[in-house]
Amino acid sequence: MGGEAKMSRAEAGRKGGKATKDRYGDDHFGRIGRIGGKKGGETTKSRYGSEFYQKIGRIGGSK
Repeated sequence: MGGEAKMSRAEAGRKGGKATKDRYGDDHFGRIGRIGGKKGGETTKSRYGSEFYQKIGRIGGSK
């Protein structure tokens, strides 16, 4: 019955990342990383304010 072993999450991630790289090229991840990080940080700051980052920083540092 079915001789294939299940794929781990790490293996699935590598396989998906390789497929994306093959489809869109080497610099794709760099482009989306710059867009995503910039957009996400600005959105969070406008939504919650700069005090939010101070608060979560203190929480993270206390763990």
